Amino acid sequence: MSATLNSVPGDKRIKVYVAAAFALVLFALMALDTKVISLTELESAVGFSPQQFAQETFPEIQAYVENNAVNASVLAPEVLQDAGAAGEKYGVAAGIGHIVPVSLSGVAVESRGGVYTLEVADVPSDIVIRVQTGPAINGTTLRDTTGNIQFGDFTNQIEYQDVGAALNDEMKRQVLADISGQELTGKTLEVVGSFTMINPKNWLITPVSIAIIE
Repeated sequence: MSATLNSVPGDKRIKVYVAAAFALVLFALMALDTKVISLTELESAVGFSPQQFAQETFPEIQAYVENNAVNASVLAPEVLQDAGAAGEKYGVAAGIGHIVPVSLSGVAVESRGGVYTLEVADVPSDIVIRVQTGPAINGTTLRDTTGNIQFGDFTNQIEYQDVGAALNDEMKRQVLADISGQELTGKTLEVVGSFTMINPKNWLITPVSIAIIE
């Protein structure tokens, strides 16, 4: 038969009480020392996540490009007349040239490594228009297209570069997943995206939306 606390000798009972009191005090001190941190503080503690930044920011970039895109048939003659003036009018300054949001509908006539050359009505034939469809998406056009994401927003150059790559990956996930692996040659594509205007006769578009019309 098990003994009750009252049946334990007095000196042992005192030790039990002291141990219990000590445990309660220790628990109380631990509770007082425990800090509840927010999700933001937790993210700060574990480090910056380019992927999370891209998930949160890409929809804003997409909306900006769609709202500010100029039709290629309007942009092309202005670019040929004065590329600098057209870039300043429709885009934002980049390290070299301007990044310009553009919309168009064109037939995919050639593909090299997932980059399709498009034949676009009402655009002079001496302007070559291409669109990136993956799997590799090159450049930092998406990161830089709004002009709002600056190097000074990040801790170092690595974070800044990683954000550019993560935004490309997020665009692939949200925009290109539906057409991944499809042969697009001969099909009409409706594209909205941005390109860096270094050579006014060579547009390499990074899309924020792309649809197969026929």
